Amino acid sequence: MATVHGSCLCGDVTWEAEGPFELMHHCHCGRCRKGHGTAFSTALMAPEAGFRSTSGRDRIVAFAPAGAVARPFCGRCGSSVPPPASDGQVLLHAGSLDEDPGVTPIARIFVGSNAPWYALFDALPRFDAWPPDFDFPVLPDPPRTPAPPGAVRGSCLCGGVAFVVEGPATTARYCHCSRCRKARAAAHATNLVAAIASTRFTHGAERVRTFKLPEARYFSQSFCADCGGKLPRLDPERAIAIVPMGSLDDDPGMRAACQIFAASKAPWVELDPEIPAYDEAAPA
Repeated sequence: MATVHGSCLCGDVTWEAEGPFELMHHCHCGRCRKGHGTAFSTALMAPEAGFRSTSGRDRIVAFAPAGAVARPFCGRCGSSVPPPASDGQVLLHAGSLDEDPGVTPIARIFVGSNAPWYALFDALPRFDAWPPDFDFPVLPDPPRTPAPPGAVRGSCLCGGVAFVVEGPATTARYCHCSRCRKARAAAHATNLVAAIASTRFTHGAERVRTFKLPEARYFSQSFCADCGGKLPRLDPERAIAIVPMGSLDDDPGMRAACQIFAASKAPWVELDPEIPAYDEAAPA
């Protein structure tokens, strides 16, 4: 029986799980976008009997909003980690896995909440919310007021941190590198790149935590200390802000210009054929 191993970005929280694995799916709900900072999350189910936490339980921060599923994350690096088992099954975030689980997505769910900047392109079955056989409550996305002219707003999952990008962004792109998959616990990162001077936190800046990979010159992840929602990381050396598009509350009016590090993509995700893809970084 197949065994997979998983970890957060910093490696403090680790686990392993035995198959059979099933019900892999992409979820486009607003809460998954906020939690992962991406266009969608990708999860699969594993039997509780074959799941083992192997390190870092004391690093896990439990975020469990009333009426919603628990969304635990590593308090050091912000990566989502598996929530407690339910009905004999454990939900695994596919982007956190070190090995190919040997299954592929069977559906896209909550496409009724799909981000306006993400194009659905594959032939997977689509459901506006839960599939008909799943009798779970549907939690509405929070209401949003119109954005100020020339500004794009964003916030974390719990709403404790908010930010604004004022002025045009430079570009947007998907990154399939293994670091981004671990950081976002998702198929790929979805980032907006803007001038650092145009990006500012409007409240909750004291809740923002940033983890930088020791071996990387630039790579880091910023997140809300209370909910793990992904947030802009400010890079003074390059004078840019890397904004997780899943955290946006408004449509930036910009779609991904390219897909980078496509040679490292997960085996269970497809590349959008309409967006240029590069094996590594995009050409200068």
